[in-house]
Amino acid sequence: MTAAEKQNIYVFLKKTDDWLHGYTSPDFCTGTFMDDMEIAPPPPQAVDSNNLIQSTEHFNTESTTTNEAKQTGGGATLESVAAKVLQCTNCALARGRTHAVPGEGVLHPAVMVIGEGPGEDEDKTGRPFVGRAGQLLDKMLAAISLDRRCNCYIANIVKCRPPQNRTPLPEEAAACSGYLEAQIHLLKPRMILAMGRTAVQNLLQTPQGINALRGKFFAYRGIPLLATYHPSALLRNADLKRPAWEDLKVFRARLEELCPGYEEPFAAQQRNGQ
Repeated sequence: MTAAEKQNIYVFLKKTDDWLHGYTSPDFCTGTFMDDMEIAPPPPQAVDSNNLIQSTEHFNTESTTTNEAKQTGGGATLESVAAKVLQCTNCALARGRTHAVPGEGVLHPAVMVIGEGPGEDEDKTGRPFVGRAGQLLDKMLAAISLDRRCNCYIANIVKCRPPQNRTPLPEEAAACSGYLEAQIHLLKPRMILAMGRTAVQNLLQTPQGINALRGKFFAYRGIPLLATYHPSALLRNADLKRPAWEDLKVFRARLEELCPGYEEPFAAQQRNGQ
């Protein structure tokens, strides 16, 4: 098959995929918490990278290229998106990073969790939400039977750490938006949980604050989205734990309706002591 024939097939498949999903997917084939609220933390353990799609430059990429990561969307995969993230120099954040942080989790998850951006620990490891806020996030997710190892995927608005963990600038978020959109397109999560003001404002393109947006359902490209407080906010202010837990209960109730049995992989993981 000639290069021109391959390109024609790609264009046809991409147009078909865009039509089916109702929006234009990014073109990657061209050059361009709760300690006092009856929430038991999951037992400490090492993460089994074989269960994760996490494509970071210092992890074993053979273990992340699973049979689930098949070619979709005209040739793009989570791995190809992550590879572009690792090479990205679209904004100034690239100059100060140790590692870019594409994301981590399972393919076609029940839930995609989206935060603001990597912090110091994430920049060191290339993995999302692994510092103190990440440990709290894992507890919050476990409270509603979610885990990055079995039924959710975690990513951020920006893939590189902003200096001193400041809020990403609009142009920095815009530079990363295509990568996040591609991940959502490939993952096809049943629901999105937006963690904090930066995440929900960028996803919904609204200036409203987190207090006005949290605990309510919105639609992101047809996917139900709910926002709650970022785990780091709960670490700063314990009074936010109760409303965050109320948000999670609302989220879980809708998830049970849309995705019956979503918790079964989590329950099996717990039974197996993983």
